Amino acid sequence: MTAAGYAALGEELKRRQQVERPRIIQQIAEARSHGDLSENAEYHAAKEAQSLNEGRIAELEDKIARADVIDVSKLSGKTVMFGATVTLVDEDTEEEKKYQIVGESEADVKSGKVSITSPIARALIGKTVGDSVEVTAPGGGKSYEILEIAFR
Repeated sequence: MTAAGYAALGEELKRRQQVERPRIIQQIAEARSHGDLSENAEYHAAKEAQSLNEGRIAELEDKIARADVIDVSKLSGKTVMFGATVTLVDEDTEEEKKYQIVGESEADVKSGKVSITSPIARALIGKTVGDSVEVTAPGGGKSYEILEIAFR
């Protein structure tokens, strides 16, 4: 994963441990004070939230422990690889798109970050500027031409 993705996971873990966990504990304590727990919907909702939060904390701790952080700014080359920011032009619509190839946990298509396992990333890996790429995606096939490869 990239350094930015690693930092984002760290921030989420910190927020869940230092903000969400105490807030949920407070909700449970407040719901307990309302009496009979067997019919207390607030209590059951707070316990469910606690379970989900603790599960996500465990998942984040595992990802952080196993992370292989790659500093993209130190990479270079003329071929597309992990961490590359690739500028493409759709050969049908002439629309330009820019994608950075990142790890699965940090992928966010809306912000231009695609997972290394996505169809577009798999099609781009190993290609160079000027190459034409056919991408078979769930929405159908698309043709792109690579305009630029950068490592930022």
